[in-house]
Amino acid sequence: MNNSYVIGVDFGSDSVRALVVNTQTGQTAGTHVHEYARWKKGLYCDPASSQFRQHPLDYLEGLEATIKGALAQATDEVRQQVVGISIDTTGSTPGPVDETGLPLALRPDFAENPNGMFILWKDHTANAEAEEINNLAHHWDVDYTKYVGGIYSSEWFWAKMLRTLRVDEAVRQHAFSWVEHCDWMSAVLTGNTNPLTLRRSRCAAGHKALWHSEFDGLPSNEFLTKLDPLLNGLRERLFTDTYTSDLPMGNLSAEWVEKLGLSTNVVVGVGAFDAHMGAIGAEIEPYAFVRIIGTSTCDILMAPNEEIGHRLIRGICGQVDGSVAPGMLGLEAGQSAFGDVYAWFSRLITGPVRELLGDEAADTLAQKLIPHLSEQAAQLPVTTSDLIALDWINGRRTPDANHTLKAAISGLNLGTDAPKVFKALVEATAFGSRSIVDRFIEEGVPIKKVIAIGGVAKKSPFVMQTLANVLNKPIQVASADQACALGAAMCAAVAAGVHPTMEAAQQAMGSGFDAEYHPRAEHVATYETLYQKYLALGAFVENK
Repeated sequence: MNNSYVIGVDFGSDSVRALVVNTQTGQTAGTHVHEYARWKKGLYCDPASSQFRQHPLDYLEGLEATIKGALAQATDEVRQQVVGISIDTTGSTPGPVDETGLPLALRPDFAENPNGMFILWKDHTANAEAEEINNLAHHWDVDYTKYVGGIYSSEWFWAKMLRTLRVDEAVRQHAFSWVEHCDWMSAVLTGNTNPLTLRRSRCAAGHKALWHSEFDGLPSNEFLTKLDPLLNGLRERLFTDTYTSDLPMGNLSAEWVEKLGLSTNVVVGVGAFDAHMGAIGAEIEPYAFVRIIGTSTCDILMAPNEEIGHRLIRGICGQVDGSVAPGMLGLEAGQSAFGDVYAWFSRLITGPVRELLGDEAADTLAQKLIPHLSEQAAQLPVTTSDLIALDWINGRRTPDANHTLKAAISGLNLGTDAPKVFKALVEATAFGSRSIVDRFIEEGVPIKKVIAIGGVAKKSPFVMQTLANVLNKPIQVASADQACALGAAMCAAVAAGVHPTMEAAQQAMGSGFDAEYHPRAEHVATYETLYQKYLALGAFVENK
């Protein structure tokens, strides 16, 4: 298919973007970004209780706006040559649906009910439910958590679902099934949102819903009913089979053909999570450690099944056959907060300015603050007596998920200023990254290279240099500004039959790397000492 084009759509936490990409060259023919209108206003969220919900209308409006906007930059000839669309989303971001697959929040009676909406990945309202799942699984005849690192997280499918069913009787009565955001968006484009027949993502199901072929799918009804009778019978209204992202979900529906000006011949690929498709876009290869660095991090590693498939890796976010590329074991880890740590510090400083001097002064300060602090912090010496901070400001995702943990800063005195605190926070996010790398290596999974994508990787040289120093490994930064959307486009090209494999799509459509950070020898030993102090502080806080 010479000169064919595909569309990759990437749903992030704050916005959605689309890329129109040439399947032979990887060149972008059009791109567009849309911010979620309701989310931007802070609707349906309560950060103090870790409640973060997103309205499906934000997703639908964004899907149409970004694809139309991206196609508007392309020629009519390009539009006629579009052969595939694939979607990635954040996750686990499930939502309750009725028998037709309609999210409850799209019904008038649930339009303003946060429990009828999609529960964003960083919602931690289900901490107690996650603990119950872990306690039962670890005493059941089958440990359903063994392929997700041995610890189930409140950020994931079952915990969120159970929490919602417990607290909202109306959702209990009207939720026929539950669907991940990446599955629902892809299904919407095909016109078949029936929760019993739409193709469910292997990536989402394996990493977040305890799906595994060894279990004949999801955990047994006996297990779920023992967990809570509210879950009795739900398993049969969910799914048994799952599909990898090289496969089609279906074809573009007549409704979306009319909206987008495309053809019913356009193949819609099976969806997946942003980090996994982002790893494809970053040209992941076996034993490459890909870090998607933004508000949080998601870390993806891929290894041949025959070499690593027999191992059970403790404390990560799962190991799933085919979650990244077919035939490969996909391993996921990550940090619950990375850029969010810096954003918190920015709000801490600008908040009183906003209250005392108004929005304009605060916005001006916020725009300049992190670049200024980065510049100042980069000039500071690195010594073994420096401040030590923990990065657990939104709990800990890996290693060993625990979202009840809180952050801390140790070593403050009257001479401590903002650049010193900022430096400690940056180092904390790097130390959290190091603990993940160490866990993989301890568990027998080698890391042969480190690749970074995402906003922080592209915009923050100080953060990236610190990370290289702490990891004591070079870090390549992918050239693609939108690596997740590019990865989705690569998946679309395979699902549409343009390329036979993910590797072939990467070779044809990849954009390479535009920066590389090398560890500075003069800092490596000092950071080793500081890292040990980070581990000691973490152990103290966790035990207390």
